[in-house]
Amino acid sequence: MGLFKRNPFGHILWVKKWLIRILGALTHRRFRGFNELQIEGSEIIKNLPETNVLFISNHQTYFADVISMFHVFNASLSDREDSIKNIGYLWNPKLNVYYVAAKETMKSGLLPKILAYVGSISIERTWRSQGKDVNRQVKMSDISSIGKALNDGWVITFPQGTTTPFKPIRKGTAHIIKRYKPVVVPIVIDGFRRSFDKKGLRVKKKNIFQSFEIKAPLEIDYENESIDSIVEKIEYAIEQHPSFLKVIPQAVLEENERLNRELRDM
Repeated sequence: MGLFKRNPFGHILWVKKWLIRILGALTHRRFRGFNELQIEGSEIIKNLPETNVLFISNHQTYFADVISMFHVFNASLSDREDSIKNIGYLWNPKLNVYYVAAKETMKSGLLPKILAYVGSISIERTWRSQGKDVNRQVKMSDISSIGKALNDGWVITFPQGTTTPFKPIRKGTAHIIKRYKPVVVPIVIDGFRRSFDKKGLRVKKKNIFQSFEIKAPLEIDYENESIDSIVEKIEYAIEQHPSFLKVIPQAVLEENERLNRELRDM
C-alpha cells in the first residue's frame, strides 16, 4: 500500500487502517466483555463479492450498530465462526467498507468526524433536519456517492433512517437497489438500544443480550420488480414489517416504548 494511496473519497488508506485498529481496540469489550454479542450467519460474509454489496439493517443507535458490523465483518473474513474472539482480525481490516449516515450527525463533534473518516457516506436527510420535519428533494450527488462506494466495496445502510423501531422503509433504498443492482444482505440486530445510549458511544447497561443475525442475500428482479415490492421485501428481511408487531410480547413493546420516551427526553 502506497503511503498516500487514497480511496475514491480522498481518504488516505493507511490513516483509515489505523483508525479502524484503534477504534476497534477501544470498542471490542462493548461486544465481548461488558456484553456478549451473539452472531449468526458469519459464513455468508466470507462468500460475498469484493464490491457492490449493500447491507440493510434495522437501526438502534447512531454508532454502535455500525461499529459492531466492522467487528463482525472483519472477524468473519478472518475465519472466525460467529465470533469476534481474538481482536487480531483488526490488524488487516477490510478498508472498502462504507456506511450511510446523516451529514448533520457526522459533523456534530470531533468523534463523529473521526468516525466519518473511517467510512461515512454523509447524506442530507430529505425528511428531517436539526430535529424538525422537512420535505426536500433527494440530492443526486448523495445517490452518486453511494454508487461510488458500491463500485469500490461494501455499503451499510439503515433504510428506515431512524432508530425508532417499525418506522416505514424509505423508498430511496429501493431506488438505489434498482439503479446499482447490488447484492443485498439483510442484518437484524437487537439489544443495542438497551446496552448503549442513543448515540451508541456510552455503555448504559451491562450483561444485556445482544444479537446479530446475517441473513442470506435477497432475491430481487432488478429489472421488473417494483419499488413497493422491494420495500416490502426489505421490511420483512430486517423484521420491521408491521406484521412483526403481532408476535412481539407485550412486555417487549412496553420496554421499547419506555426506552423511546427516555431517548426523546435526552
